[in-house]
Amino acid sequence: MISDQTNAKTGMSGAKCRQVGRTGLEVTQFGLGGTGLGSLYRPVNDDDARATLSQAWKRGIRFYDSAPMYGYGQSERRMGDFLRDKGPKHYVLSTKVGRLLEPGSRDLDTDPFKSPFQFTVRFDYSYDATRRSLEDSLQRMGLPCVDIVLIHDIGTDTHGPELQPQVYRSAMDGAYRALNDLRGAGVIKAVGLGANEWEVCFDAMRDGDFDCFLLAGRYTLLEQTAIEVFLPKCIETGASVFLGGVFNSGILVDPAAPNATFNYKPANEGVRLKALAIQAVCKEHGVSLPAASLALPLRHPAVASVLSGASRPSEIEQIAEWLNQEIPESLWDDLKAAGLLDGRA
Repeated sequence: MISDQTNAKTGMSGAKCRQVGRTGLEVTQFGLGGTGLGSLYRPVNDDDARATLSQAWKRGIRFYDSAPMYGYGQSERRMGDFLRDKGPKHYVLSTKVGRLLEPGSRDLDTDPFKSPFQFTVRFDYSYDATRRSLEDSLQRMGLPCVDIVLIHDIGTDTHGPELQPQVYRSAMDGAYRALNDLRGAGVIKAVGLGANEWEVCFDAMRDGDFDCFLLAGRYTLLEQTAIEVFLPKCIETGASVFLGGVFNSGILVDPAAPNATFNYKPANEGVRLKALAIQAVCKEHGVSLPAASLALPLRHPAVASVLSGASRPSEIEQIAEWLNQEIPESLWDDLKAAGLLDGRA
């Protein structure tokens, strides 16, 4: 992998590297998530997608995460097209399994991906479907391998409380077994799980040997529920955490915005007031709220990287600016003293 010294030339704090669990992989402390490259919430053309990836590369970002779901193959295709001539030793790439793509059209008025490929998705966490999903992803990307494969969305947030236990069992009996075999054969380097809730990740550590978890939110300036038992368990087992959703879907970028969302739903007044209070403390220390949002997870030893999506080069530059802000320890002390941050964070 690229060393910290090489990445330091980019002038971007997030280009420093941390090890993934007990593997030999190292990821940059900031990783580019693939949702934006899949036209999440707005159409993104190929030129803008490639320019975004190019700017991320120039800034030293070497960790890229995608999934079949993101633009229904579009994000994987664009990442593969960009990374193909970079050489697999010079980046870390992750994708996900659990959804198979099948030809079909979607209602773009209700679909979150606004100019996706013409496929629909079917959940399938079986052993054979997992191997097929990875093969399909490699073909879409035009790449011979990926480094990390994550079982995608097996929590209650996706499947509901009644169906989730069945989905979980299917994933552990099927997808996990398949990925464990592929890891043992050296086809992939790390096995993980990507979810919106830490509880299912915690359960998975009991039932399997996971190298990493991609957790969306749950350890942010607005919620630190993962710090109680999940993050300590990761340290105990040697698993790394990639933290997505650090802005809680937007409110931690601009809590005063009238359409601010918290975890993809309109933010209620209590959440908005807490975010504004955190922002006020940040301003007292000369720190922007988004910069503090990116920095908090990286303070925990279990967290190897924070991820965020982008679909314009300017968004990469904005993230770089936030990551490079100096954050005094007194900021965290004052947030804790005000009861706005868990004392263990």
